[in-house]
Amino acid sequence: MQLSLNEDQTQILDFIDSLAKPYATVPMHDVSLALESAELDEALVENGFLDVMAVEELGPVTAALVVEKLARLPFAVEAAASAMVRPLIDPELPRPLCLMEEGKTRKPLRFLRPGASVVVVGPSGVKSFTATEEMIAPAQEDTLYGYPVAFLTALPDAMTAHDADAAEITRAWRVAMAAEAAGLLGAALASTVTYVSERKQFGRPLATFQGMRHRLAEDQVMTNTAYWMAMRAAGTGSQADAAMALHHAQEAAKRVCYDYHQFLGGMGMTLEHPLHLWTYRLKLLTAELGGRGAQGLAAAEALWG
Repeated sequence: MQLSLNEDQTQILDFIDSLAKPYATVPMHDVSLALESAELDEALVENGFLDVMAVEELGPVTAALVVEKLARLPFAVEAAASAMVRPLIDPELPRPLCLMEEGKTRKPLRFLRPGASVVVVGPSGVKSFTATEEMIAPAQEDTLYGYPVAFLTALPDAMTAHDADAAEITRAWRVAMAAEAAGLLGAALASTVTYVSERKQFGRPLATFQGMRHRLAEDQVMTNTAYWMAMRAAGTGSQADAAMALHHAQEAAKRVCYDYHQFLGGMGMTLEHPLHLWTYRLKLLTAELGGRGAQGLAAAEALWG
């Protein structure tokens, strides 16, 4: 596995850094549970960052790098599904893209709004439809999702069937979620390290206490592993790698989010600190595609049948 970025990948990530610079920090005095920017989304589309997977010399690994990079922003961007799943179904599907397991109509769908493309993946294949206002029920305002979410109240009688393998779409979905979770984990870690390096107790920064440093080191190992497993899964195209990458990302999210909120003394739970913009998103991703148990079963099935 090639561990260093090539010149094209480096340039793309540098361009994203430059483009997203105005969105790298939380607006002053903002205490929203979720942040979005139509301007950022439009700029990403116009500059082709969500279409890199279709470029032969870039492919799925570069798409995973883009997803991971964008997930680090405090602003939630619908990039994972569009960059890594949509090209395998229909590159012309209107965005935002909402991925849904067949039969799981009661689960919250990220970025669901009128005009969104809802893709239903399951035993009967891969189908899609355009969401309308009558089909959507908004989430309660005080629900702690970290993403803009809504619920489907009904499915249309007719959907568009796509000539795509449901197993392959699920694999790409897992890789996309693993890459997004890796970015969220990295941003949450960076935010926490900054806080504990500046916050003093007993006359010294919290980060100098050995017990905290040990736990932060363990959290960093889990975060780094999530990144590399996601990139490996993107590169190999393996069902087992995809399931294991998402399993680890979901396991890491459960572990490190507890640590980070404890290190901040609960500030990330009371919106005094922007940590929730990453950890609340991670919390929702831990339930994606059935959660850790489902990923473990999928990995076992892929490895041993």
